[in-house]
Amino acid sequence: MKKTYSILLVILQFGTIGVMLLLANYRFDLLSLIVFLAGVIVGIWALMHNRLGNFNIEPELKENCKLITTGIYKWIRHPMYASVTLMMLGVTLMDPRAVLWLLWLFLVNVLLLKAQREESLWISHDPCYHAYMKNTKYFIPYIL
Repeated sequence: MKKTYSILLVILQFGTIGVMLLLANYRFDLLSLIVFLAGVIVGIWALMHNRLGNFNIEPELKENCKLITTGIYKWIRHPMYASVTLMMLGVTLMDPRAVLWLLWLFLVNVLLLKAQREESLWISHDPCYHAYMKNTKYFIPYIL
């Protein structure tokens, strides 16, 4: 059942992103481009510190997973979700219609649910995770 929940969250995440990308009218401006590129940079930085085989799009722990606390993971626990949030915020800023803002808020909630799922697994998997949680934020350093 828990695996089904994880798969549902992935489907909701990618489905929402797909709908947003299809609905958006791409009017590039400096702010939307900066926000989008910030998301790309956060994602690349996270991937630079994540080894192949440790990364998972499902909020499930892989066998032999290892907690990463270097690079951007030193400040935030879910940089890939932060990356997606920023990139899709950039898309929303390009076409700030209410439907895109609602979809973006829905996406943020899905990503928060994925993060909560992962954290519950990490807490039971690694006794050091509580200390890591105290020293980091979810998505935004020093804030959230």
